[in-house]
Amino acid sequence: MPVWLDVAIRVLAVVVAFLTLPLIVGQAEHKVMAHMQGRLGPMYAGAFHGWAQLVADGVKFVQKEDITPRSADRAVFRLAPVIALLPYLAVLLVIPLGPHGLVAQKLDIGLFFVLAVVGVGVVAVLMAAWSSANKYALLGGLRAAAQLLGYELPFILSALSVAMAAGTLSLSGIVEAWRPWWLLWQLPAMLIFFIAGLAEIRRPPFDMPIADSELVFGYMTEYTGLRFAFFLLAEYVGIVVIAALTTVLFLGGWKGPFGLDAQLGWAWTLIKVFAVSFVVIWVRVSYPRLREDQLQRLCWLVLVPGALGQLVLTAAVKVAAGD
Repeated sequence: MPVWLDVAIRVLAVVVAFLTLPLIVGQAEHKVMAHMQGRLGPMYAGAFHGWAQLVADGVKFVQKEDITPRSADRAVFRLAPVIALLPYLAVLLVIPLGPHGLVAQKLDIGLFFVLAVVGVGVVAVLMAAWSSANKYALLGGLRAAAQLLGYELPFILSALSVAMAAGTLSLSGIVEAWRPWWLLWQLPAMLIFFIAGLAEIRRPPFDMPIADSELVFGYMTEYTGLRFAFFLLAEYVGIVVIAALTTVLFLGGWKGPFGLDAQLGWAWTLIKVFAVSFVVIWVRVSYPRLREDQLQRLCWLVLVPGALGQLVLTAAVKVAAGD
C-alpha cells in the first residue's frame, strides 16, 4: 500500500472516531443520568427508551440563531469553539488502538506530545471569555485559567510516573511494558491522573468555570446555536480522550484476557475506554460541584503531594529492581 494512502486511511479513521465516539458517550450520558437520577425527559424522544434524544438535541442546536454580541471581538469569538476542538483531534492521532502499529501517527515522544497539546485547551476558554465582552464570561474564564493551570501539575506528574515505570515516552511502548501488577503499583497515579483529567475538561464536580447558579454559564454565556454545540462536543471529546489516556497509561491498553491481544486488541481498548467514560458520567451524577476553595485545596494539598509521592515511589522501585 502506498504511504500516502496508508496515512490517508489512518487520518480518516481518526476523524470518524472523533465524530462518532463523543456522540455515543453523549447518548450514554443521557441514559445513565436518566436511570441514576430518575429523569423522565431523556426517555421520551423517539418513544423506545428515548433513542432519538441526541437527534433532538442536534436539531435544536441547528435551529437556534447564531448570535454574536455587538461589543464582542467577532473574529476571536467565532474562532474559540474551533480552537476548543482541535487539541483533542490532535491527541487522538497518537493514541494507539491496538498492537502492530494500529495508531494514526506513532511517536516516540507520544506522551510528551499529548501532555503539551491537551494544555492548549485553556487558550480556547480564555479566547471565549475575553472576546464575549461579558463580565460573567470573563469571571468564568479566569476561574478556568486558575483551575487548568493548577491541575496541569498533578496531571503531568502522574503521567510521568507510569512513563518512568515503563522507561519510555512512547504510548505504544508504555502499553507493551505494562504488567497487571501495575494496577496496584500505579493505582495512586491513576486516580490522580483521572481526577486531574476531569478538572482539565471541566467536568462536574470540577465545573466551577461554568457554575450556572453563579455565572449564568460562565465563558459560554454568550454562545448560541452550533457554536455552543461545538463547546459541548469538545467536552465529550475530552471525555473520550481522558478515558483513552487512562486506558493506555494505566489499564494496559489493548491487553486483555484469553491471549487474544493480536486479534481483539482494538476491542479491549474500546471496552476499557467506554468503561472509564461510564465512570466519568457516574462521578457527575454522584457529586455536587466543588467550591473554588475546595477545588484549589484538593489540587495543591492532596493531588500534587500525592503525585510527587508516587513519583518518588516509582523511582525507588526502579532503582531497587536495578533498572
